[in-house]
Amino acid sequence: MRPVVLFDLDGVLLDSRDAMLATLAGIATAALGRRITVADLPPEAITTPRVEVLSALGVPNPDELCEIWWDAALATTAGTRIFPGVLEGLMALKDAGTATGLVTLQTRNRLPWLLPPAVLDLLDTTVCREDAEPKPAPDGIFLALARLAAAPHDAVFVGDTLTDRTAAFEASVAFAGAGWGYAGAHALTAAGSRVVLSHPSQIGPGLLNLIPGGRHTRQVTTASH
Repeated sequence: MRPVVLFDLDGVLLDSRDAMLATLAGIATAALGRRITVADLPPEAITTPRVEVLSALGVPNPDELCEIWWDAALATTAGTRIFPGVLEGLMALKDAGTATGLVTLQTRNRLPWLLPPAVLDLLDTTVCREDAEPKPAPDGIFLALARLAAAPHDAVFVGDTLTDRTAAFEASVAFAGAGWGYAGAHALTAAGSRVVLSHPSQIGPGLLNLIPGGRHTRQVTTASH
């Protein structure tokens, strides 16, 4: 059975923190009729569901407004970029015969302008917001595994938030925390994550060591706290 490495998108493969916060502030500004800056957002805004953040700011009908405005606001705000080392890591995984996939809360129509074609071409499956119950439910991970004809014990999921960790636990797949992402290495470690990577350059075949009974022996270096 081919080993599988699944990834969250934002904060793991994609550096989108500034863009997401600017999008939240922009929608709040338009809805409330007064200037809302990123500095006005709560510190936990990046790891809190967008509807909850907007509701706390007093935005009426935030779910409906996000459906109307989110894509346009995100597409026109400060750009996103893949983290250094991501493309090379994905290429190395493919060269090692690994199946790769994405499990993200982003919608499918956004992927072509969030990720470069070179990255999308290296993903064997993409599970998006419209495909499954969102994390922390494990449904998206299960769907990705089904599409790849893989079992949970053949896979590892790389995520950057506590909801990612919960989804991996509920799906019975190994978890690697992306310490450079939204929640941060300290929060992931404090929540009990046994492996927390410190840099995107650690994306690669070394992740296969986390899969029970994996055949690879390359070292995975964890962050120390």
